[in-house]
Amino acid sequence: MNHNNPYQPIPCQVEEIIEESPNIKTLVLLPSEDFSFNAGQFVSLTVPGVGEAPFTPSSSPFALDTIEITIMKAGKVTSAIHSLKKGSMLGMRGPYGNGYSLELFKKKEILLVGGGVGLAPLRSLFLALLHQISEYKQILFCCGAKTPQDYIYKDQVFNEWLSLCENLPLRMRLAVDKEDDAWDYMKGVVTCTLDNPDMDVHKGIAVVCGPPVMMKFSTLKLLDLGFPEENIFLSMERKMYCGIGHCRHCMVGPYFVCKEGPVFSYRMVKEEASLWA
Repeated sequence: MNHNNPYQPIPCQVEEIIEESPNIKTLVLLPSEDFSFNAGQFVSLTVPGVGEAPFTPSSSPFALDTIEITIMKAGKVTSAIHSLKKGSMLGMRGPYGNGYSLELFKKKEILLVGGGVGLAPLRSLFLALLHQISEYKQILFCCGAKTPQDYIYKDQVFNEWLSLCENLPLRMRLAVDKEDDAWDYMKGVVTCTLDNPDMDVHKGIAVVCGPPVMMKFSTLKLLDLGFPEENIFLSMERKMYCGIGHCRHCMVGPYFVCKEGPVFSYRMVKEEASLWA
């Protein structure tokens, strides 16, 4: 972050563009200066002449040469980002907020549950956990999408990550709302992957990221399973805005999402009326 001018972005070059699904792309960016972040923190991308928007990096925080950001086409700025080509330049400022406390996760069983583009910030956390997997008892990664074609990170999910389950304390559960003839995994919304998690839920850690309705019902199910409120972590990235607590657009109750989040325990925010809005 530029501490003299927190609004001044650093230039980044688009090194690669990966088509994840019909309306989701991953940009591999090369920052013009050293840049690092913690899993769960976010950055703001600027398209010159168009505007800026906040995003959570989807790459490992231990990979320092480039940074990957997965973006769904949903508005003016994201449409402009989707139109960029390899070699294009854009600006990036940050990182902002607080990420996941990996120290708190150590020696615990960890459940990750994500749906749709919500897999993007979970991918960063998942890769960070894999980097030090001997520090954790086991990881259960539950993923959901509308159809098999809507899964992002297809090559990694169905090839690399599933194969890791054979030799690491890692399990994966995959589901789709609507299957096709080639689908060999679970059918249903992502909450079906939470049935019988086969872990010590009373001491485990759960992390949820995705669309509001998916986060709501996943959280309610985790509570029913017995996860403590303080051990359920929500990524409220959809509420991020300026990044430095000036605009007040990101308020959840007394909290600035951009400064005190975007990661919150459910206990911290459970009483807020706008939690799932």
